[in-house]
Amino acid sequence: MNTPNKLSMLRIFLVPFVILFLLPIHIGLFEPSQWNAFIGSYGRIIAGILFVIASLTDLIDGKIARKYNLITNLGKFLDSLADKMLVISVLIALVDLGRISSVFVIIIVVREFMVTGIRLIASEKGVVMAAKMIGKIKTVTQMTAIIFLLFEPLLELVFGKILPNADVSRISFVIQIIGDTAFVISVIMTIISGIDYLVKNIHYFKESN
Repeated sequence: MNTPNKLSMLRIFLVPFVILFLLPIHIGLFEPSQWNAFIGSYGRIIAGILFVIASLTDLIDGKIARKYNLITNLGKFLDSLADKMLVISVLIALVDLGRISSVFVIIIVVREFMVTGIRLIASEKGVVMAAKMIGKIKTVTQMTAIIFLLFEPLLELVFGKILPNADVSRISFVIQIIGDTAFVISVIMTIISGIDYLVKNIHYFKESN
């Protein structure tokens, strides 16, 4: 397995650790109070750090693959799979935390199912699709929005220290508005990239009939 593929595997490996620090543990009657208190205070920040590391592997593996001509069908598959696992897992966790609406996450998941379906049909014809530029832009906007959402508690803490006389609730409100805006932009890009992908590849459905 080449280096870009190993980096994609690392991204997949990091997913459960991001979720571990993002969500408190509730398994039946088992609720470790001290751990959950720690997660409540610092979990999103640690999850944010891990998410940034995972996102950097996405940037690095593509550059290495192109520079050293290490682009393979396995690499295209792993890269796409790792991105979907990372983004969708964190978005579902943020829904569980009550930070974002499930409606937006459903839109994102439906788009990914559609793209995966088109890729499966194309693969039957021996075509392995790599991510297009608009898809990469979509991924960047999603990851940027998620990083901001994960670091909101840290931003509130930092600006609370920088502006000690400011209204804490107002700081929190402004930060949440920025986070909401960034996330809505990522959803819009998800819809646009999904429509673009469907229009440019709809011939695969016609050829399958």
